[in-house]
Amino acid sequence: MERLVTIAGGGLAGLSLGIALRQTRAPVILHEAGVYPRHRVCGEFISGVSPAVLEILGIADLVEDARRHFSSAWYFRERQVYRSELPAALGISRFTLDERLAVRFRKLGGILKEGSRIKEKSGAGIVWCGGRKPTRGRWIGLKCHISGLDLGADIEMHLAANGYVGLARIADDKVNVCGLFRLEPKLAGKGTETLERYLHAGGLAGIAGHIFSAQVDEGSFLGVAGFALGKQSTNCDTILTLGDAWGMIPPFTGNGMSRAFESAALALEPLRSWQRGRDAWEQALSRIQNRLAEQFARRMFWARLLHPFLTTTAGQTFFTMVSRSGLLPFKACVHAVR
Repeated sequence: MERLVTIAGGGLAGLSLGIALRQTRAPVILHEAGVYPRHRVCGEFISGVSPAVLEILGIADLVEDARRHFSSAWYFRERQVYRSELPAALGISRFTLDERLAVRFRKLGGILKEGSRIKEKSGAGIVWCGGRKPTRGRWIGLKCHISGLDLGADIEMHLAANGYVGLARIADDKVNVCGLFRLEPKLAGKGTETLERYLHAGGLAGIAGHIFSAQVDEGSFLGVAGFALGKQSTNCDTILTLGDAWGMIPPFTGNGMSRAFESAALALEPLRSWQRGRDAWEQALSRIQNRLAEQFARRMFWARLLHPFLTTTAGQTFFTMVSRSGLLPFKACVHAVR
């Protein structure tokens, strides 16, 4: 009998890994604390993952109708400072995508337990895909969906005094607004009022007016505070972490969703070898950890290096000057975090 893989966390990494394993009829149980469908704080922007990876995972058809993005525009204090073409990129709501993945996993015979948390957080066969590790981090992520909002490009990035906010179209009539801001508890409000307050505090009153003059989906609003960017600590040598649980790349890269899929694909073959009894858990874990480091360490390094240029006044000023002078190596920066 094959060994059982237990996945904690039904986000992109957990569900796509479960689907890929079930394609080989491997035994899998997935525990998800929430209930589908649900909204997630996410840029809802897939850029960097190859079609081959999606095919390996068995989910390529689930994003065939995703919105295609071709252009991006960057703004400093509500003035456009840079515009560029984008590499292949997709926009799709997590509310839609996660539900599709959950349905696919169940159709393949996977056991999905919603509203469930596992007690054991490490050990042979346990894969932790539960997202960020709660910390006293100084950042807050806020998102909501807006209908009837005109954009000047497929993706708009607005630099604020307290962080930045991205606007990405996820359907013909719907835009995802997702921002990363320095946490200020005094700005907390009711629902999307919190996002509006953070935008005003960051000097983006015009953008706030533009957003909230359109149709706001209050039910899509979410906020997540208290997290740190970069490699996540586990305090355990026998735990396998994937996706954001392994490391959180700064959101401006647009590479978080891609990394979730890629991490699942990297873990697939070593996990199958362990399930079939060919490798000990320590061997499988070591192989996967080496693959993750080789694939993502460079991206994390460059993303953390670039992060201050988008989140501090001095960095934003320098970014703006370089952009306006035509010296910004945009393609090189995109490549560095892919």
